[in-house]
Amino acid sequence: MTAGGLHHLQDELKHLKNVERHAVIKAIAEAREHGDLSENAEYHSARERQGFIEGRIKELEDKIARAEVIDVSKLSGKDVKFGATVTLIDEETDEHITYQIVGIDEADIKRGLLSINSPLARALIGKSVGDVCDITTPGKGHKSYEIAEVIYR
Repeated sequence: MTAGGLHHLQDELKHLKNVERHAVIKAIAEAREHGDLSENAEYHSARERQGFIEGRIKELEDKIARAEVIDVSKLSGKDVKFGATVTLIDEETDEHITYQIVGIDEADIKRGLLSINSPLARALIGKSVGDVCDITTPGKGHKSYEIAEVIYR
């Protein structure tokens, strides 16, 4: 993953541990004050939320511990590889789109962060400026893109 992706996971972990965990403990304590726990929907909901939070904390701790962080600023070249910011030209519409190829956990297509496991990223890896990339996606069908620019930042 990129350094930005690691930072995002660390921020989420910190928020879960310092804010969400304490809030759910407080909600459980308040629900217990209402009496009979067997029929207390607030209590069961808070306990379910606590289970989700603790599970997510463990998942994030594991991902952070096993993360292999790539410093994209130290990469260079004209070929597309992990971390590259790639500007593509849709051959049908001449529309320019830009994506950075990132790890699975940091992908967010709305922010231009394309997962390394996506069909488009897999098709782009190893290609250079001027190359044409043909892919078939579930949503858009067959598309062709020309690689206009590859930068590492």
